Amino acid sequence: MESVVGRPELHKFVGALAGQGAKKGIFITTSSFSKDAEQYIPKNDTKIVLIDGEKLAQYMIDYNLGVSVQNTYEIKKIDFDYFEEE
Repeated sequence: MESVVGRPELHKFVGALAGQGAKKGIFITTSSFSKDAEQYIPKNDTKIVLIDGEKLAQYMIDYNLGVSVQNTYEIKKIDFDYFEEE
């Protein structure tokens, strides 16, 4: 069963960032975030970006990271100008 990342993990993450003097952080999981975690906004000026498994996979596809092309498809449409009489 997939484990969901909750708000307590984000609290710990923000605390670790603050301990290092960082103002920004990216929390990446191959799982997902709970609704409570997604709605969490730190009270200090720390900015956090959440990337779940679905978004991570999409970034991998978009930026060709760790993926390769398996198949390519052509989509064709009829060129009506070709068939018009002159």
